[in-house]
Amino acid sequence: MPHPELSPPQSSLPAAASHFGAYVLANAAARASDLRAAAGGRPPPAPSADVPGPEARPPTAGLERILRGPSGLGTSGLYLARREEPEPEPEAEAEGIPIPGLYHHPVPEPDPLRVEEVSRRIKAWALDEVDLYPDDWEDQFDGFSVGRYMVACHPDAPTVDHLMLATRLMVAENAVDDCYCEDHGGSPVGLGGRLLLAHTALDALHTTEEYQPLWALSLQSDAPRRAYRSAMEYFTREASPSQADRLRHDMARLHMGYLAEGAWAQLDHVPEVWEYLAMRQFNNFRPCPTITDTVGGYELPADLHAQPAMQRVIALASNATTIVNDLYSYTKELAGPGRHLNLPVVLAEREDLSERDAYLKAVEVHNDLMHGFEAEAAALAAACPVPSVQRFLRGVAVWVDGNHHWHRTNTYRYSLPDFW
Repeated sequence: MPHPELSPPQSSLPAAASHFGAYVLANAAARASDLRAAAGGRPPPAPSADVPGPEARPPTAGLERILRGPSGLGTSGLYLARREEPEPEPEAEAEGIPIPGLYHHPVPEPDPLRVEEVSRRIKAWALDEVDLYPDDWEDQFDGFSVGRYMVACHPDAPTVDHLMLATRLMVAENAVDDCYCEDHGGSPVGLGGRLLLAHTALDALHTTEEYQPLWALSLQSDAPRRAYRSAMEYFTREASPSQADRLRHDMARLHMGYLAEGAWAQLDHVPEVWEYLAMRQFNNFRPCPTITDTVGGYELPADLHAQPAMQRVIALASNATTIVNDLYSYTKELAGPGRHLNLPVVLAEREDLSERDAYLKAVEVHNDLMHGFEAEAAALAAACPVPSVQRFLRGVAVWVDGNHHWHRTNTYRYSLPDFW
């Protein structure tokens, strides 16, 4: 299978981006309108009062080239701003239908050979290396279709070994969620202690010689910790120190979101809509798209990743993908015991909406997040035309599309409500 040419790893701030930062923040808002027009997006919100905005300029030939992205075999899924070409009709794709009115981009069906190989390897890892699940969970593991998920989200991964970095982490994160928080014995009671100890499988404990062996032994004590430890060991062999530390940070964010949701469950509290969205900015998919460069075999330098404009792009993308999960898993969660918080449920409660109207408003929230993500990403791509930045932004956009594709087509797990 042909792959796009890889950008060389970069470990320090490129000269071309030496003045990046204030320049991006000063110009992104002013240029967003033209960038959205070039990308076929929505009109921009008014710029922030504390961000000076020079007079907007029409897109240049160079900007059009950036938005157009790479060309050639194997690169069709890597466009940050989508070209004005007809998108495939949903009926022409794999099983499952998209949510009516949901803003998304259809993607090709993932490479079946890679899907088969990743699926084979991840099941062997789960069974033989980490003893992740008992026999009666096997159908659920197979139904998750994680191989298909990760191949769709990372089409530029140079090898199956690179794809496995993301796949192990995805499975480990779901094991923690299921076993500590939700379907398979999870409970908000005592959740903080469980998550803290599991996090030490990602961010090692540094203690005295007397207590170090006891901690090391604890990493084998349950399936989530075994999975975290093994997945992180594989990841750190390939990732740079800054990429590994970035993942640890994002996993801490995820765990903080789990704790907020667990605390609300204990109190039987339905948060305000904005509070729920704040929780979802932490309890979301962010650890997955943020490693797109490691899985792609290159590095977005830490000082570029840390820029506020890049952080906003990543946050908007991650928030949008998580609302996709709320929408596609809606009927599955309603069928479960107790009240499961998701955006339609919170909207119905806090804004006194019917179930149907709340669901449709959640679709609008998702669409607003998606348009915001694409506009901010296009502005950043124009302001910082550094190869690793361009490729990382494309990788995040592809992850967003692949995530929707998996949710839409995973009819084993998801079905749509009858609201249309």
